[in-house]
Amino acid sequence: MDENLIKNKTSKVQRMVLLRLLSYAVPHKLSLIVAFILLVLATIGETLGPYLVKVFIDEYLVKNSFPYKPILYLAVAYITIQIAKVFITYFQLYLFHKIALKIIQQLRIDVFSKVQQLGLKFFDKTPGGSIVSRVTNDTESIKDLFVSVLSVFVQNFFFLFGIFIAMFLLNVKLAFFCLGIIPIIFLIMSTYRKLSSIYFHDMREKLSQLNAKINESLQGMAIIQVFRQERRLRREFEDINEGHYQAGIKGIKLDGLLLRPAVDLVYVSSLILVLSFFGIQSWNSPVEIGVLYAFVNYLERFFEPVNQMMMRLSMFQQAIVSASRVFDLLDHDELAPKAIGDKNPKITDGVIEFENVSFSYDGKRDVLKDISFTAKHGETVALVGHTGSGKSSIINLLMRFYHIDRGDIKIDGVSIKEYQDQELRRKMGLVLQDPFLFAGTIKQNIQLYNEDITDADIVEAAKFVQAASFIEKLPEQYNQEVTERGTTFSSGQRQLIAFARTIATNPKILVLDEATASIDTETEGSIQEALEIMRKGRTTIAIAHRLSTIQDADQILVLHQGQIVEKGTHQELLDQNGLYYKMYLLQNQATESIENIVS
Repeated sequence: MDENLIKNKTSKVQRMVLLRLLSYAVPHKLSLIVAFILLVLATIGETLGPYLVKVFIDEYLVKNSFPYKPILYLAVAYITIQIAKVFITYFQLYLFHKIALKIIQQLRIDVFSKVQQLGLKFFDKTPGGSIVSRVTNDTESIKDLFVSVLSVFVQNFFFLFGIFIAMFLLNVKLAFFCLGIIPIIFLIMSTYRKLSSIYFHDMREKLSQLNAKINESLQGMAIIQVFRQERRLRREFEDINEGHYQAGIKGIKLDGLLLRPAVDLVYVSSLILVLSFFGIQSWNSPVEIGVLYAFVNYLERFFEPVNQMMMRLSMFQQAIVSASRVFDLLDHDELAPKAIGDKNPKITDGVIEFENVSFSYDGKRDVLKDISFTAKHGETVALVGHTGSGKSSIINLLMRFYHIDRGDIKIDGVSIKEYQDQELRRKMGLVLQDPFLFAGTIKQNIQLYNEDITDADIVEAAKFVQAASFIEKLPEQYNQEVTERGTTFSSGQRQLIAFARTIATNPKILVLDEATASIDTETEGSIQEALEIMRKGRTTIAIAHRLSTIQDADQILVLHQGQIVEKGTHQELLDQNGLYYKMYLLQNQATESIENIVS
């Protein structure tokens, strides 16, 4: 059984989760106080109604006495209370809903902000759909706690308190009898709470898996259709959905047994005993009809809030389980690496030094082993090697996406661990092989809401990377709308926009992860010329699969199984007749074969 599931079964943990949820209501304490006052007033109005009817029956109806003024006052009081109760209930519900929406709004912001702070290591092993489920579905379930559960529980608590006072005023012995019903109700509620938490936790997990599967399918729809995986994905989705259904059925069975039916059984038994009490009492003395009516009415009103609370227990348990999942995410400690210390060093030259760096993603197998090299100011260092050799891992560490396991990386002689995030991101420009575009406009994707980048800077950057030629042909030019991930643009156009985004920030260090892979040969030639100008005075780290693009690099590092096995210039590496030489021959032979086929 899952450890978190076991934890959620304990009353102590559930109380801690509830108290943490209630702490979000502290900023709204004034509104809550007003809402609770209105709640108490509505409860008083609810309990006074049967008592006024009792007075009318015993004092006037039974005695066949109908004085005009007292009955009029009684009727006016009854109607006034009922009308006032309607308005009070409306404003009370409005306040509770408003507070609940404010709390969920803040909770979602907290969760979303926390997700932004988590390191890439967390996202490597957590499905995106599962995170979406916690931010949306789980927080929505928590909203029900404040809207439909707490208000009902508090209202019914005051209501029950008022009912018991009225019962004691009518008949002390019978009121003490009704007090004996409470332990039975608490026993039913406690049993339901313990059992239901298991099923609700399972349902939430299955819902997360459903969201993850939907998200994966939407992201990979082209591959699914090309390789005809629709049937397999549908089967997998059906299996997860069936698990969600089975967990829901178990919960429904539990609801059907311990919610309304069990309470109704206690209610019917209590009603029989109350009527029997009045029946036995009638043998010795007359029974006041008004008292009988009021007591039976109060007994019914006593069980109605109990039924409401029992029905809300389902929402309560779902909210607690959802809250525990949200708080697990909020408490997650795999944060993105941050600066150590309060120093604020600046990147001036962009000299990069890797000193005996080793790194592992899973803590078991090193993907980088004792990596050491220096990229001087203005130099271009190229990383080449077969897939899985560790090229992207070097860039991930240089961008401080992950914590360094062993060794250190220095920029301008200062450990990368000491630089503030703002300084690193401002002075380092990254272009990935698979560029990501946000929904918005081309201008917004290049500027990324950086007010320091002007419209003129955007146009200049686009021209610099040869992107202006296609942007200015668009109907809206730089204000052209970009769909999610930029699907309406070609991969080469997306790459050019991403490249312009990096150039616009004027970084000290350029990091290129096969940045020209999606660009045609003609455009690539133009960009290579632009890069030659761009690299002057800047340190450049470039991953390259096509060796022809990095032949002019000042230093080429050849990686194999996480180690640097060769280093030097293009010509020096060719002269060594090693791994680089073999890669170069293979690529040249492939290029010649393609040219022969085309000719």
